[in-house]
Amino acid sequence: MDKRKFLKTSAAILAGNMLSRVSGFEATEPRTNWAGNLTYHAKNLYQPESVEEVQKIVKDCRTLKSLGARHSFNNIADNKENQISLSKMTHVEIDAKAQTVTVGAGIKYGQLAPIIDQHGFALHNLASLPHITVAGARSTATHGSGIKNGNLSTQVRGLELVTADGEIVKLSREHDPETFAGAVVDLGALGVVTKVTLAVQPTYQMRQVVYQNLSFNQVEKHLDDIFSAGYSVSLFTDWQNHKATQVWIKSKVVPGQKFEIAPEFYGATAAKVKLHPLAGHSAENCTDQLGIPGPWYERLPHFRMNFTPSSGAELQTEYLVPRARGWEAIRAVEQLRDAITPHLFITELRTIDADELWMSTAYKRPSLAIHFTWKPEWPQVQSVLPRIEAALTPFDARPHWAKLFTVPGSRMQALYERLPEFKALVKHYDPQGKFRNQYLSNTIFS
Repeated sequence: MDKRKFLKTSAAILAGNMLSRVSGFEATEPRTNWAGNLTYHAKNLYQPESVEEVQKIVKDCRTLKSLGARHSFNNIADNKENQISLSKMTHVEIDAKAQTVTVGAGIKYGQLAPIIDQHGFALHNLASLPHITVAGARSTATHGSGIKNGNLSTQVRGLELVTADGEIVKLSREHDPETFAGAVVDLGALGVVTKVTLAVQPTYQMRQVVYQNLSFNQVEKHLDDIFSAGYSVSLFTDWQNHKATQVWIKSKVVPGQKFEIAPEFYGATAAKVKLHPLAGHSAENCTDQLGIPGPWYERLPHFRMNFTPSSGAELQTEYLVPRARGWEAIRAVEQLRDAITPHLFITELRTIDADELWMSTAYKRPSLAIHFTWKPEWPQVQSVLPRIEAALTPFDARPHWAKLFTVPGSRMQALYERLPEFKALVKHYDPQGKFRNQYLSNTIFS
């Protein structure tokens, strides 16, 4: 190849790379979410590396949806035309004096946690798996666990987003408290979030201990005491035999304090070996147990960053009810056990504290989360969900925004008292509906 032809070919390759990065590329193969139950419809996927590129993409697209780590089980991030992934925007800026960290919207918790830990900082909470992005978790009120812990969105202190006209808007809890409360859990409706600022705290060590076979009779009598037994507590059940098959208790290590594993916990017995929540699955995927101390980010999640979380091929649904009526809700679901169990991998019960974020599933109420990890049997699961939702209707159960549910939009809207103000906020930042999709139309604007 002569020099002129080489230069011409190189220029074409560079132009193609730029087109892929900035102007988007047509997806030639079907793209699915993490679990494989959803195939995205968007023809084009954009992968910018800077805020300026994001602005250009937003201006040029008629419709657009942000795509995180693809851990949503429904079409909240789907679009028939264009998606934008900020997976290349993963910068980290720590402000030790302010005790905050500002991150690019594409970073995952599993990437962020070791970095801030090396600088002596930690987050107050993490989800059960670290594979999700900070921005995606924030937008859907993904929550983590702990009777006194707010969900992951509550640690947000600031946002930078590109709105429908391509302009940059910066919001903070300190300077824009009212708008901020509406914008943190935004369901992807306000724009493309490019940066998130989180509160941090001094780093800490944790340990977790697992107990087996906790009678639901004890949960009925001691629900708050059981969920207060650690910094974060989860109960796992298959709904059979009126019991939780496992109890995971995560506690902060107190320097100098002697620690021994109690042989029993409300009649449940301490596990002698490391366990996976799903019987028959290798515990290698799970974070360390047996009371072994370790960094906060290697104990708060159930699953390790470099391993497939949970089952892999699965479906998920989750409903949050008032913790004050937690036992009633558990009992209502238990009545459906024989319809649920054949299609279920496991259910996790956990708590989360109340917050003031308008569209949060824990808005103004301490909550109990009832989480279902289903076998990949959507027709059967789809048929049982309305029965579960009907049983939980008396408790004003709020479905997790990013998981599977069949609750109609009219009911969803009735569950959020600040919805009219949220709609006004959406109209302000996105008057033409550039970021609206079928999901938002069905759940929020129907």
